[in-house]
Amino acid sequence: MENTYFKTWPESAARLVAVAAGRTPADTVIRGGRVVNVHTREVLDWQVAMADGRFAYVGPDASHCIGDGTEVVEAEGQYLVPGLCDGHMHIESGMLTPAEFARAVTPHGTTSMFVDPHEIANVLGIEGVRLMHDEALIQPISIFTQMPSCAPSAPGLETTGYEITPEDVAEAMTWPGIIGLGEMMNFPGVIHGDDKMLAEIAATQRAGKTVGGHYASPDLGPNFHAYAAGGPADDHEGTCEEDAIARVRQGMRVMMRLGSAWFDVEKQISAVTEKRLDPRSFILCTDDCHSGTLVNEGHMNRAVRHAIECGCDPLIALQMATINTATHFGLERELGSIAPGRRADVILTDDLRSLPVNTVYAKGIKVAETGQNRVEFPHLAWPDHARNTMHLGKVLTPSDFRIEAPEGANSVTAKVIGIVENQAPTKALRASLSVTDCIVLPDQAQDVAQVALVERHKGTGGVVNGFVSGFGYQGQMAMASTVAHDSHHMIVVGTDHGDMALAANRLGEVGGGICVFKDGKELALVELPVAGLMSDDPAPLVAEKAEAIVEAMLTCGCTLNNASIQHSFLALVVIPELRISDLGLVDVNTFEITSLFEETA
Repeated sequence: MENTYFKTWPESAARLVAVAAGRTPADTVIRGGRVVNVHTREVLDWQVAMADGRFAYVGPDASHCIGDGTEVVEAEGQYLVPGLCDGHMHIESGMLTPAEFARAVTPHGTTSMFVDPHEIANVLGIEGVRLMHDEALIQPISIFTQMPSCAPSAPGLETTGYEITPEDVAEAMTWPGIIGLGEMMNFPGVIHGDDKMLAEIAATQRAGKTVGGHYASPDLGPNFHAYAAGGPADDHEGTCEEDAIARVRQGMRVMMRLGSAWFDVEKQISAVTEKRLDPRSFILCTDDCHSGTLVNEGHMNRAVRHAIECGCDPLIALQMATINTATHFGLERELGSIAPGRRADVILTDDLRSLPVNTVYAKGIKVAETGQNRVEFPHLAWPDHARNTMHLGKVLTPSDFRIEAPEGANSVTAKVIGIVENQAPTKALRASLSVTDCIVLPDQAQDVAQVALVERHKGTGGVVNGFVSGFGYQGQMAMASTVAHDSHHMIVVGTDHGDMALAANRLGEVGGGICVFKDGKELALVELPVAGLMSDDPAPLVAEKAEAIVEAMLTCGCTLNNASIQHSFLALVVIPELRISDLGLVDVNTFEITSLFEETA
C-alpha cells in the first residue's frame, strides 16, 4: 500500500501562516476567479493560495503569496466552488472497487465521500470492511469510512456470510479512516432497546464519532421518537416533506438522496424552498449510484443540479453538498469550504446552476481537468478468498425454482412483492395464480413473475421462492444478481424455471455478478469477482456491460427506470413492505416471516 500521508492542519500551520503573511511562497495561487463562500453564502472576487495541500490564504489579493516555484492559475472569471461531498453512499452499489469508484467520480467534482461498506460486510465481515477502508485511504480524494452497523440488517429474518458485533464496531473506531457508524438499519432493535444495537451506538458515541441513521417507516409517532432518542444523527430514508420536517425538528440531519433509482430530493426539499426551514440541517447524498449513472450523468454535481432544478437557491444547494456535510461529521474545520487551513479541494466552473466541472483540485493537487483524470488511483491487492465467494453447494436445476401448491388447490392467492418505480419501498400485493400439475405458475397477464433467493455464503443449496410484480417481463427469461441487498445472496427473477437455473449457475461460474437469459441464451453479463459485488475494471467498461444488462431487461419487456437496482433490493428486509430472504417471505411492516399463500377458510 502506498504511503499517502497527508499533513494535518497543526503540522502545516507554520507554513500556512508564513504563506498567508507573504514570508513563504505558496505552492499554487488561483486568481481571476469568483470564490463561493459557503460559510456566508456569498460570491466574492477573491483569490486563493494553497500550500501543503491546504488553503493558506483566501482573500482579495494573493499576489504576496507568489514566489519562485509558485504555480499561478488564471481562473478567467470562473467560479471557485468547494469540492463536493457525498454524505451517504455505498461504493459497492457502483459495482466498482474504491479506486475505480474514485476514478469515476473525481472528474465530476466529488472530492470527499462518506461511505458505508455494509454490502461487503455481509459477505466478508470486518475483514471486508478493512479492505475497503484500506483502499479508500490511498486515494487522491478523501474517502471516509463508516463502520457498518447491521450485518445482518434484521437478525432472525436473514442469514449473512458474516455478522458484525459490538466488539467489531469498537475495534473499527480506532482505525484512521473511520468517521462513524454506518446506517442503523435495525430500527426496530433500537426502538425496543436491543442491547447489541445500543452497544454499537454507544461505542461510536464514546469514540466521539457520528451515528448514521436509517428509519424506513412512515410511522412518525412514539416509535420514531424512540429511534431518535437512541442516537442516530441523520436519516436518508425520508420520501416526503413531512418526513424531512419531522427529522430536523428532532435535531437530526436530513440526507436527501438522488441516486440511480432513488429520487427523494424533490419531495423533501420543499421543507427549505417553501416552508423556509433552516437549510443547514439538510444534506445531499446519492446512497446508491449505478456505474452507468456515474459515467453518463455524474455524481454529486448531478444531485446539486437536481436540487437547483427543484427550486433551491444554487448557493444553498452547494451548502447542502459541502459545508453541511462536513459539519455533520465534525469536519467543518477540515473540509467542505474554501477557507484557511481546510483541505484545498476546489472546483472551477463556469456556471453555478448547470455546474459544468472544468477543473478539480483535491488536497491542492489538480486531479481532473475537462472530464479527464490527471492522477492515478491506486489499487489494493485483494486476496484470493475475496474473489472466491460463490458457494452454491450444488448445480441448480429447474426443479429448485418450482413452487408447489397446497394439496388439492387448483388456484392460490399469493402474496406478491410490488415494485415501486424510483423508490426503495415495495408494496405488499395479492394475486390469484393458477396451478398446473401441483405447481403454482407466474402470470404475465398480471405482470407477476417469480423471484427466488439462492443461498451463496454457506453452500447450503437453499432456494426460497416467491412472486414479484412490476418488472413487466414477457416471454421466457430470467435475471440473476449477487448484488442483493443487504445479505447479498443471489436474487433470481424470471418467468421460466429453466432460464432461472441457467442464470443462477452462470453467476456461480464467473464468481458473481449480474446476468440476463432469454429463451435459454445469455443476453448480457457483468462479472463482479470481488465479493460478488464489485469489479476492479474501469468504470466505463463496467458501465458498458451494465448498460447491456439494461438493454437485455428491455428486450425482456422491462421499462422501469434503473430496474437492475430495484432487482437488487428485493431482499432488503429493513424497508417495507414485503421482501424475500433465505429464511422466507418477510413482512417488513411486522418484521416477521410470513406465508407465501393466503390461508383459505
